[in-house]
Formats: sequence, C-alpha cells, structure tokens
Amino acid sequence: MSWSIAEVARITKVTPRTLRHYDAIGLLPPAWTADGGRRYYERDDLLRLQQILLLRDLGMRLDTIAEVLNTPSDESTVDALRRHRARLVAERRRLSRLVATVDATIDSLQKGRNMAPEKMFEGFEPERFGAFNPEQHVDEARERWGEAVDESISRVKGWSADDWSDYKDEAAAVTERIAALFDANVPADDPRTLDAVDAHYRLVCRFWTPNREAYTGLGQMYVDDPRFAPNYEQVREGLTAYLRDAMAAYANVRLS
Repeated sequence: MSWSIAEVARITKVTPRTLRHYDAIGLLPPAWTADGGRRYYERDDLLRLQQILLLRDLGMRLDTIAEVLNTPSDESTVDALRRHRARLVAERRRLSRLVATVDATIDSLQKGRNMAPEKMFEGFEPERFGAFNPEQHVDEARERWGEAVDESISRVKGWSADDWSDYKDEAAAVTERIAALFDANVPADDPRTLDAVDAHYRLVCRFWTPNREAYTGLGQMYVDDPRFAPNYEQVREGLTAYLRDAMAAYANVRLS
C-alpha cells in the first residue's frame, strides 16, 4: 500500500514542503515517483517519518537524525524513544499540575474563598525570552563575544514586560518576512532578502552592534546551537540555514 505526498501530509500534519525538503537532503526519499513527479510513500517510509519527528522533537538536528537513522540500531532507537517518552511524561505531569491549579481556582471562586497567590501559579513555567537565557549563560556569552555581552545586559536592564513583548512581536514579524522569501525560493543574497535581513540586523543592534565577522558568526551559531535552531525550524523547516546564508551575504555587502 502506498500514499501520495498529499495524503501523507494530511495524515501526519507535516507540510508537503517539509516532505520535499526531507527528500532533497536524503533524509526521507519517497518509495517511488509517478509520472509528473508526484511522490509516493509506503509503510516503511511512514515508520521512518515517525522516527524523524520523534527525534526532531527531542531537539536533534536533521543531519544528526540522518546519522542515527542511517546506522540503525535497535538499542539506539529504543533509547531515543525512551527519552521522548520521558519528556512526554514530564509534560503530562506539568499539565496535570496546571489542571489542578485551574480546578482549585474554580473551586475557590465558587465558594467565595481567597486563594493564596502562590497557589494560583503552581505549574506555570518561568517566562523565557527565546531559547537562550543570557543570565543563565552569561559566562559562556562573555567568552564568545566579550564586552558586547555587558553592553547588551546594560541596554536591556531597564526593559519592562511590555518592552520585551513588543520586541518579541517585532522579531516574529521579521522572521515571517524572511520566511515568506524562503517560501518563494528567493536567493539568500537577493536584494529583497538583504532588505529583510536588515530589519533582523537592527533588532540585534538593540542588544549589541556586531561587525561583519560577528554577524556572520551569529548566523552560523543559529544553525549549530540547538538552543537557537528550533526557534526558526519551528517556523519553516530549513529556514535556519537560509537565514544564516542571508546574514552572511548581508554582512559581506553592508557591514565592515
């Protein structure tokens, strides 16, 4: 039995674009291709796709997933599934705590009781602005970027929650603008892409002002560091590498 790319997309909720990307990088080629180029997948391919999604959810990069799947081992597969199960169990427990908090809040409101403030927020995770926490990793950041880190901390020290919220909204809009160019297959060094990346550069400059080498290195870090890459891969599969290339092109043309 086989399924077309459209059917696989419907069943798995993975976009056809992502499936084509997996094919292009050799991660998930279709079982066969019909006249006209339509891809078809068989049951073994669906099992492989399930493993890809599980490993991706664990935070693995696609090239690492390819290495794992191309050197199959029952032990490594079971180990990956066990780690994924542990994450699911932890998330289930967190959601159970949130449900209990909501239930307690409903009960206190219905009975006219005052609920202790601490009890009202049990189960909530600390708010984080991005995958990289500057306070948690400040020593590592200083080693990588030097005085720029202290400059960044100084610039945002007085930011309010609204300031952070506005920044996050603007950053999301810039990312979507770049993703739209990615979707349209606009080259990373196209003037339209460079204009979009200029907005990204100016966002970065709110924290520190990178030169050509630093901005290029920042783009490469987005790809290499698993704390950053998921932020863009969740928007579009393959967007992180596209942004890296666009940042390098921008730095080469517009920075010194």
